[in-house]
Parts: sequence; structure tokens; C-alpha cells
Amino acid sequence: MFFIDTSRHGQPVYDPIVNQSLDNYLVNDLKLPGHGLIMYVNQPAVIVGVNQNAYAEVNMPYLKEKGIKLVRRTSGGGAVYHDYGNIIFENIVINDDTHFGDFNYFAQPIIDALHDMGAKDAQLRGRNDMVIGNSKFSGMTMFKVGQSYAAGGTLMFDLDMDVATKVLTPEKDKLASKGVKSVHSRVTNVKPYLDPQYQKMDIEAFKEVLLRHLFKANSLDDIDTYHLNDHDWSIIDDRLKGKYDTDEWNYGQNPGFDYYVSKHYDIGTVSFNFSLSQDNRISAIKIYGDFITGGNISLIEKALARTELTQKALVRALDSVDLKANLGDIQADTLADCQGQFKNVGFRQKEM
Repeated sequence: MFFIDTSRHGQPVYDPIVNQSLDNYLVNDLKLPGHGLIMYVNQPAVIVGVNQNAYAEVNMPYLKEKGIKLVRRTSGGGAVYHDYGNIIFENIVINDDTHFGDFNYFAQPIIDALHDMGAKDAQLRGRNDMVIGNSKFSGMTMFKVGQSYAAGGTLMFDLDMDVATKVLTPEKDKLASKGVKSVHSRVTNVKPYLDPQYQKMDIEAFKEVLLRHLFKANSLDDIDTYHLNDHDWSIIDDRLKGKYDTDEWNYGQNPGFDYYVSKHYDIGTVSFNFSLSQDNRISAIKIYGDFITGGNISLIEKALARTELTQKALVRALDSVDLKANLGDIQADTLADCQGQFKNVGFRQKEM
């Protein structure tokens, strides 16, 4: 493993729009052979997953009132709040997908480093969360292009929990599935669990110590490092202008279809925003959620278009597309469960 230094002319970059575009450049364009690692800090921002409806996940009035940026990443997963008390780490792996989907492989080095620094109870739990006790301090995600991918997540060191609680509005059944009542009750900073000398550090000092633990190095100078150069930055800047710095990408469009139903599964939350024709068929549909997939959600949307809103018809439509490849490991009848998802929008049970 080697380090990819994403500072610019020796200065850290805190712009979340710039930082969230780095993995896309590193995986699709630069393609440094092997296993690289980037680590950075963002100014206050809400980061939403590539498949999420920002309008359902974020308190937009509060976000705009506080001047918090909204940024959409290129991978799946849920909405998270970042500020100067939070570290983002990403593993960039080129031409070797052996460990794609294996969150433990990438979480364990972080956990081992935190153990060394005093947070002995840190562990990976569930699909992609690192926790201490019942509280999460890191969520992880991945995205894949061919045999290359990015895998990483957040690490809450000294995050402002009050702001996070007010700006994020997750699905209630997602919280219920984790046995908690609010965002605030299910997350924690790792700082209080560390040995005293680490609790006194600011975010940049803690990031340096974390890197040294990960690479088992006495100083950053001892770590094999690639520094982003002016040529790299010129390409990154150019890409930002066309996509990642636009409201169309970051906010997305709120289709405003007639119905919005959502349920939390083992693969994550899946939400359907749709409208119905007079003959009870799906006339328009958009799928959202915090699921993590390397597939194409639009294939599922196309399969559901013009489908009658009955259990039998929905299962038949969903069975016509590879759900595991394009959404996650879930059965068609589970996803089409009328009692869980569609009973409040006039679901017809005549064919059950």
C-alpha cells in the first residue's frame, strides 16, 4: 500500500466538492498500479450517496441557513455530515477486485490503529459500520469500475453532533432497524475513547498519527507517497466544471411523483418514488436508497415501468432483471412485499 497525497501545493484541500471528485479521477484516469490510500478533511458539508434523494435525506432549509454544502459522491451508501472534526479515508485499488465488497478487509487496519491509540472497543458491525459499543463512528462505502474500485468511509474524531442531528433526516424505519431513536443516539466521536495524548490533537495532527499507524512509519517522510501534481489538478479542475460542481449532480432532481414508499432491508434502504396510471400501472418511477451496488439501477426502473401494482406483476417484473447485480442480494418477492411497501398506496391484493 502507498499514500496518495491530495494536498495542493503543500496545502490541504478542504473543499468537499473537490475532494469527493478525487476517487473518480484516481480510479478512472490516473490509475496508479496497486493499492493507494487517500485521506482528507472537509469543511462543513452533507455528503449523499449516488442513489439517494437529497430532498428526503436532508433538512434543506437548515442546510442553506447554515451555509453547509451539499455534495453527491460517486458511490452508494447513506447521507453523512462532515466538518473539520471528521476524516475521510479511501482505498484506491487498481486492476484487482479480489477484495471488492469486503468491508472488513479495509476496516480492520483502521480498527487496529484505533486500538493502538486506546479505543480498544472499536469494531466492525453489520454491513459497513465501525462502532464503539452501540454507537457508530464510521460508515463505509465502495464503487467499482471494471476491476478497479474505491473503498473507504468516514471517521468521526470531533464532529459537531448537534449540527449533524439537525441537518440529516434519515428514514425512521432505518433508525428503528438499528434499535435507536435518532441520529444523535446512534453515532459517536472516537476522540473520548482515545488515550489522553491523542485527545489533545487537532484534526490534522490526528490524521498524521493515524497515517503513521496505518503504514507503521515513524514519520510521513517514511511512507511511499504519490503527490498530485499540476497536471493532475488541471484535469480534476476541468472535470469539476462539467459535472461535480453543478447543482444538477449534487442536488439531483426531485421528480415529485405521486407516491413515495420506503423500507429498510439488509442491503440498505430502498425507496420508490412513482406515479400510477388510471389502470393501476406504474407510469413513472425513480428508485433511491443507501444501498451499495456496482450495477445499473435504471434497468430495474425500466423493468417496473408500466407494471401493474400487484404482488404477482411486481415480482414478475423484478425477476426479469438481475437484482443481485444491479441492486443487492435481495429476492423479488421481498422487494415487492405489498404489506411492507405498497399497502398505503392502493395496492391490489387480488393476485396474492
